[in-house]
Amino acid sequence: MNLKLKAKLRKITTFIFDIDGVLTDSTVIALRGGELARTFNVKDGYAMGKAVRSGYNIAIISGGKEESVRERLSPLGVKDIFLGVKTDQKLSVFDQYLIDNNLTAEQTVYMGDDLPDWEIMKHRNVLSVCPADAVDEIQGVALYRTEKDGGKGAVREVIEMVMKEQGKWMKIF
Repeated sequence: MNLKLKAKLRKITTFIFDIDGVLTDSTVIALRGGELARTFNVKDGYAMGKAVRSGYNIAIISGGKEESVRERLSPLGVKDIFLGVKTDQKLSVFDQYLIDNNLTAEQTVYMGDDLPDWEIMKHRNVLSVCPADAVDEIQGVALYRTEKDGGKGAVREVIEMVMKEQGKWMKIF
């Protein structure tokens, strides 16, 4: 890991994630009535809960609208879940979240995998991260690409990397 990345990791207080392709493997299952089902990685969930218990902020900004996402993430302590956000509104939701929570982009990791995340990820001060299987355009603007694919432990990899750099990963809660 290079020194510039290590320096950025030390400043992080907040993780913001997209859902499809980041917390999931981009697969959706169409159920009767139009509901869509997703699968989530339990290790990602463990890391998210550990991060929240350690005092980090976690937010979700997603174009998906299914309340099942909120039902999965709320028990982990994730309170700020923005669903149904249109592609052209993601950056403004991100900026407003920073303002509302008195945060700077330098304190924030944003993890996305596809073109709707591009505007946030090219933000000059955010630590932009993508899963190993992100589209080429996103890999081109990401400051870090995980070894794991979306929905396969990429979120845990990023949370663990930040918490280890800050000496918080092995603290038991």
